Amino acid sequence: MMSYKIGWFSTGRDKAARELLRVVSDSIKEDRLPNLQIGFVFSNRTKGEARESDLFFKLVEKLGIDLVSFSSRNFRPEMRRKALVQEKRGKPKLISHWRSLYDEEVIKRIDKFEIDLIVLAGYMLIVGEKLCRKYPMINLHPAAPGGPRGTWQEVIWKLIEKNERQTGAMMHLVTPELDAGPPLTYCTFPIKGGKFDSLWEKLEEKLKRKPLETIKNEEGENEPLFKEIRKEGVRRELPLIVHTLKALSDKTIELRGQKLMRKGRVVEGYCLNEEINCETDMH
Repeated sequence: MMSYKIGWFSTGRDKAARELLRVVSDSIKEDRLPNLQIGFVFSNRTKGEARESDLFFKLVEKLGIDLVSFSSRNFRPEMRRKALVQEKRGKPKLISHWRSLYDEEVIKRIDKFEIDLIVLAGYMLIVGEKLCRKYPMINLHPAAPGGPRGTWQEVIWKLIEKNERQTGAMMHLVTPELDAGPPLTYCTFPIKGGKFDSLWEKLEEKLKRKPLETIKNEEGENEPLFKEIRKEGVRRELPLIVHTLKALSDKTIELRGQKLMRKGRVVEGYCLNEEINCETDMH
């Protein structure tokens, strides 16, 4: 079977970004992803912009993968600043134009690699239409299909706010609209029952004294229920990426345009609960 070549997009802004890349790279080396090859890693930061992304670049170097870095912050900064101000006022035209110009520059830098797929893993920039049309792209999102949109922090607070019973993680196709592409693969897990019940109860006690917004501001990511939901999500995100790439590279599932095919039929998302629960139960 021919090798399946991917491009890896990450801002490299935290430890989780390094962990995701390391896990996939290790899985290739250990022959758990025998048909997969990482053609390059792209970051929208350059060396010296931030400590975390510098650590990420060191890892890429250590793994022997080609690094392509191109700063979004330093690309037409005046236009970007003005565009972000306008976007906040509900005028997205200029930011769309800026994204389009930035994406053109990205395409120039990565086109030579001839990849089958781009994986967004901790890429903190909204991808413009040009890039979406040019390459099939998938993104890791820390919620189940139909769940909240936004960053993992926003997702968890929304789950808590809505008193949800379960959540999950998914890889979805990238479209110009944020987190709105159709699901490719996913897994789910409960956030009620077992160890979660006492954490919900403790939060209920706190909510009698102060609103959720205050708890958010005071405790942030250290709030115990928030922390536990995040921990369980991260435990599944890593195997989800690996199993998704395995299913794609060995043709268990195939992407045809915006459609996901399995055994010659169009499917709406491929559930990986069995594989992932089996793996997380072992650790």
